Amino acid sequence: MRTVIFDLDGTLADTSGDLLSAANACFRDLGLGDLLTLDRDAGVALKGGRAMLRRGFERSGGHGEDEVDRQYARLLDYYDQAIDTHTILYPGAMEAVQHLKSQGYAVAICTNKPEALASKLLTRMGILDEFAAMLGADTLTVRKPDPEHLRETARRAGGSPDRMVLIGDTETDHSTARNAGCPSILVSFGPGGGDDVVALAPDALIGHFDELPAAVTRLIG
Repeated sequence: MRTVIFDLDGTLADTSGDLLSAANACFRDLGLGDLLTLDRDAGVALKGGRAMLRRGFERSGGHGEDEVDRQYARLLDYYDQAIDTHTILYPGAMEAVQHLKSQGYAVAICTNKPEALASKLLTRMGILDEFAAMLGADTLTVRKPDPEHLRETARRAGGSPDRMVLIGDTETDHSTARNAGCPSILVSFGPGGGDDVVALAPDALIGHFDELPAAVTRLIG
């Protein structure tokens, strides 16, 4: 079966606001105040918790990787407590998912967000059951850009790794698809979009989910 696999953060949903809030809660605990803002740091939020902590500590000075490691678990706890306060689905995301399913595609999620947090967020948003499989960063012993993370997602969705496409928003997603020998479709909207995404030269680039079904059909039939 042909399989369409989505990244989560920055692709299906803009989660940057809640991620940044969790990082800022850690900084406030250290007496540093809010070091990250949505207007300038939304992109780094989609690179993960440690990336946000590093960015904040670069601005404050005096904290290195040891403090990043100490604060990471606290960041995840803060994020778990307020995981869907600001998060929104991108326009047309679920309409595209439903259309793809109606055309016989298996649809799944492969994310580098910890599985429990991804499951909680998708459940809160009422869409977890719309996907045939959902694999997080810790579901397997490997994660994106390791191709096995993507291939196993296809298998668990009832699809074939030989006929899959990855929808994402970052260099990590692009590299994962290349490593797996499958096409990638990158989104140009959201915090991860812009010139950097265009420069990756994905197999397709979309500016709205309305464009996704045609791109999928072109790439995997």
